[in-house]
Amino acid sequence: MDIVEVGPRDGLQNEKRVLPTGTKVEYVRRAIAAGLTRLEVVAFARPDRVPQMADAEDVLRDLPRADGIRYIALVLNGRGLDRILALGEHDRPHEINYVVVATDEFSRRNQGMTTMASLDAFRTVARRAREAGLAVTLTVAASFGCPFTGEVKPDRVREIVANAGELDELCIADTIGVGVPVQVTELAAAVREVTAAPLRAHFHNTRNTGYANAITAAGLGFTALDASLGGIGGCPFAPAATGNIATEDLAYLLNRSGLATGVAIGPAAATGAWIGAELGLATVPAQLGRAGDFPGDLSE
Repeated sequence: MDIVEVGPRDGLQNEKRVLPTGTKVEYVRRAIAAGLTRLEVVAFARPDRVPQMADAEDVLRDLPRADGIRYIALVLNGRGLDRILALGEHDRPHEINYVVVATDEFSRRNQGMTTMASLDAFRTVARRAREAGLAVTLTVAASFGCPFTGEVKPDRVREIVANAGELDELCIADTIGVGVPVQVTELAAAVREVTAAPLRAHFHNTRNTGYANAITAAGLGFTALDASLGGIGGCPFAPAATGNIATEDLAYLLNRSGLATGVAIGPAAATGAWIGAELGLATVPAQLGRAGDFPGDLSE
């Protein structure tokens, strides 16, 4: 089971402290050392709105490059892709993740346009990205609920996906952490009617349902799940958004469920604690840093 480490992007973008480039690169290095091979490392967003991501180009230039390691950059529009393509080929990410928000109100607040206008822009960006050799993921944000307009129906998400065009991967995101397992099942069935693309999911644990949603998605054949080391982060444009599900906790759940992730629990938990300290957090949401792996060293 593939865990996509989103801490360097979705984790850091919602934290008050802006970390230096070198610390961000070290965060990625430690994540790779813990066994993570697919990492969402930057966002190409407006620096005045998301100052935590202002050094996206510098981060990408300084990241270690190795076979089997894939970097993802989040983009919200064509300007974000322009910034990626201005980089040398060696410094570019391997993939882009483009976000379309499921409701018009949230989309206007997040991207300054309606959902369908954002989807129009996605099709153009996706074509240009593929021409440049980049894989493309479409994330439908707020698929489970909107902080401004309430419930989001599976039909709405299906409509968006049906009009998205070619997809390398589809991610359905519970941006504000309101989803429950039955919704995961309903959304998976809805999007499967209109796409055969591999499915990825992005869950937040705002209402303590993120891990239940994740194991449900795994059982439904999703091939990738997002998580952040330490469980840090959240959406800066969603009221009361709290952290992602924690990489170390998710890896423990999946590994012991027979779904090998390749993530080493000890180093992952240590990295979660380390990044929390770098951010000035008294503690991080992840549990494994406190509870430890099992069985672990039973002589202690």
